[in-house]
Amino acid sequence: MTVRSLLFSALGAAFFMGACQRQTADPVSPSTDTFALMQDRILTPSCATAGCHASEADATFKQHGLVLAKGVAFNNLVNVAPKNALSLTDGHKRVKPFASLESLLYHKLNPDASHHNGKVYGNTMPLGDTPLTVGQIEFVRRWIEGGALPTTNYVDPVLLDDKTPSTAATGAFTPPNAPAKGTGFQLKVETFDIAPNFERELFTRRAVGNTEDIYVNRFTVNMRPGSHHFLAYDFNNKSLAPPMNDIRDLRNPDGTLNLLTALQMSNHVYLAGSQSAVNDYVFPEGAALLIPANATVDLNVHYVNKTKSVTKGEAYMNFYTTPKAAVTKVVKTLNLSNTSLTIPAGTTKTFTKTFLTDKTMQVLTLTSHMHKLGQKFVIKIKGGTRDGEVVYTATDWEHPDIINFKTPILLAKGEGLISEITYNNNTAKTVSFGLTSEDEMGIIFGYYYEIN
Repeated sequence: MTVRSLLFSALGAAFFMGACQRQTADPVSPSTDTFALMQDRILTPSCATAGCHASEADATFKQHGLVLAKGVAFNNLVNVAPKNALSLTDGHKRVKPFASLESLLYHKLNPDASHHNGKVYGNTMPLGDTPLTVGQIEFVRRWIEGGALPTTNYVDPVLLDDKTPSTAATGAFTPPNAPAKGTGFQLKVETFDIAPNFERELFTRRAVGNTEDIYVNRFTVNMRPGSHHFLAYDFNNKSLAPPMNDIRDLRNPDGTLNLLTALQMSNHVYLAGSQSAVNDYVFPEGAALLIPANATVDLNVHYVNKTKSVTKGEAYMNFYTTPKAAVTKVVKTLNLSNTSLTIPAGTTKTFTKTFLTDKTMQVLTLTSHMHKLGQKFVIKIKGGTRDGEVVYTATDWEHPDIINFKTPILLAKGEGLISEITYNNNTAKTVSFGLTSEDEMGIIFGYYYEIN
């Protein structure tokens, strides 16, 4: 989805200069082709691991759609369009020959955002595991700049023996400063443990701290490495909001689902968030999100630990405010739900619903919400010159994309959005719309403001 930033310092002067320029390495004469070395020394041990990019059976495949196992990695990378929305918008390929800065693979492996103007194309990989070394990252860069060839020896393999850690491995996490008094509020999830080889996702309800209505025109996110996302939710029904400050885990220690926490998720309305460890989102000029006095939000943070040791999670979200007098466009949250869902046992079924607007509006952000039977969530424009255009697609119900549109979607009065959601009911019972984790949902969330 889509918002950026900067957390780590430079990788070292020599590497940094190399990363920002095209440099084709002189031919070398090792006994193994460059891509074969990259597969054996980088992709197979760090990327094509169980649960990540090993096969289409990996749980994360729905999100990234990329297998990097030996024998298929090359064809899945070179000149293939990425699924990452921001990278796709910027005209990247997963790997674009001769152009590392236009190759998503290079950005995903490199923890230093300075080489691509501070943009962050999702989480640095490998998520929850030891980052690549400076030498490994440079080896990948030179393979791309040399043409991303399937065979031929043209990158010095000595680079793979360079164990200099990238800054993500050694840089200490520094919590961001809270906004100065009178300019905003800080929300945080304090340091917590993630067990070895475990994914920890938790929720905690916190007070924003505002005693009067505030208008937020910018929010930032900063997290320790290893995070998958950090989200803040409002509540559909505030009387059903969970207790304040409790830590509610989505998974039990044995990895099974905590049903009470899953049930509470059904009361959520998207408020703000990021799928990158660092994010700085600014609303358009004059636009700001209204947060009512004495607001509370449900903070949701998800960490992955693929190491054999306990790691730490920690997350911060700053809301920056602007005076009411400076606000010409009040940003509101979309909450468009299809409740007419009945999915017979053992069937795959697609449901479509159209939501028309009675006022002209600009849509700034789109994301989605469905439960575990959800296979694909598509949002299309209804009406106008862009009628039928797909503007959003998510294939992972647990981690739906959050797309912030650089150019907002203009919907005139009478136009709207279509949700087209496909569910695969592989259970032995009919599943319908409902509020439990065993029921289904289909909701369009996002930001918009009205135009008078």
